[in-house]
Amino acid sequence: MPTVDEVFAVTPELVEAFARLVPQLSSSSPSPTAEALEAIVTADDTHLLMARDDDGTFVGTTTLVVFRIPTGVRALIEDVVVDSACAGRGISYDLGRAAIDLARRHGAKAVDLTSRPSREAANHVYRKLGFEQRETNVYRKVLETE
Repeated sequence: MPTVDEVFAVTPELVEAFARLVPQLSSSSPSPTAEALEAIVTADDTHLLMARDDDGTFVGTTTLVVFRIPTGVRALIEDVVVDSACAGRGISYDLGRAAIDLARRHGAKAVDLTSRPSREAANHVYRKLGFEQRETNVYRKVLETE
């Protein structure tokens, strides 16, 4: 039975796990370096959650972002990925449940996430966790690097 915990230290095992997991989430995003992971785990507003299998192997991850704005505390779940070799075992549900519980402990009244419609299994899990699809426009502006 996998366990989900927040990560507070970067290890070579963590860096290796991201090198294996990120390509399963995005073919266009590079895996984070140890320095990038260090910035994530030490930031006050980000919470890196990792699922470990019974043998201790990292098998999934998500990041919860919690931040204060004038209208209250907001929470976002980002970059949910479970190793494809472990699909169908409920790990993404466990990661989502852990993120929701952590958001609640930090005072968030709601948790938001986005998911492409083509990710049918992920969308099923999000509905199972109680997420409801919102009627909204999502906008993005890609920023050019200088």
